[in-house]
Amino acid sequence: MQKIRKAVFPVAGLGSRFLPATKAQPKEMLPIVDKPLIQYAVEEAVAAGITEMIFITGRNKRAIEDHFDTAYELESELEAAGKTALLEFVRNVIPKNITCIYIRQSAPLGLGHAVLCARPVVGTEPFAVLLADDFMDTEEGQKPVLAQMTDLFDYEKCSILAVQDVPRESTGQYGIVSAAPYRPGLEHVSGIVEKPKPADAPSTLAVAGRYVLSAKIFDFLENIGAGTGGEIQLTDGIAALMASERVLAHRYAGKRYDCGSKVGYLQAMTAMGLKHPETGEAYRKFLDEIQTRHADK
Repeated sequence: MQKIRKAVFPVAGLGSRFLPATKAQPKEMLPIVDKPLIQYAVEEAVAAGITEMIFITGRNKRAIEDHFDTAYELESELEAAGKTALLEFVRNVIPKNITCIYIRQSAPLGLGHAVLCARPVVGTEPFAVLLADDFMDTEEGQKPVLAQMTDLFDYEKCSILAVQDVPRESTGQYGIVSAAPYRPGLEHVSGIVEKPKPADAPSTLAVAGRYVLSAKIFDFLENIGAGTGGEIQLTDGIAALMASERVLAHRYAGKRYDCGSKVGYLQAMTAMGLKHPETGEAYRKFLDEIQTRHADK
């Protein structure tokens, strides 16, 4: 089976939980310190050896395309002002060997439909799916989450889902898997269900916004029809895929922040603000001052 060369980024969602901030800009362009969410996801894909980035876009998503394009006017102004460091940042938003492809999702028919839109470009190759608002942070020395998964794929030659345990009361927010131990860090998936009520959830093991999938998933997504919420669900396609191929769940090394929620976004901002070489020291001092003020009350 081929190596993973292509990644799909479903970015057509409305970002309604962040209105009015997302009224005129994509939620994927919300910054974590000084880079937008979508750039972090693309950098994660690049670190996994992926060279073709496929963005499934919708209306009002042009800013994503502009972000990864050449900004001639901005570069000219920075060059004229002698701002060499900033110029290099702008020029290296994405490596030169990376291809970006943009496909319009004509209607909000669900994550499964968004992935299906990539079929003409993906073809028969295995591929990755990254949800940019699932922000993945790894410690120094750890491989990025998708690189962990592509390494596993090279060995296992099957579809792999990134998973994490969640509180039972939160199962209604995720795709939840049933799984049995396979080898350290990996489990064999025997079932998957979209957003089950806590009482009905088969486990508390949730899919966490990173997938490596066989191209056979497209056949199932094309035929399963609408599921939960009247949308074509990727989880339903994976459930159908399991009847013909094995699927593994990877308990990844790293920390996920749900940047589709305000609290998760603030948590990611804080975590990365403390790590950032320009802001870390001053930001830590600021947080300590806030904590001291609250303790004195």
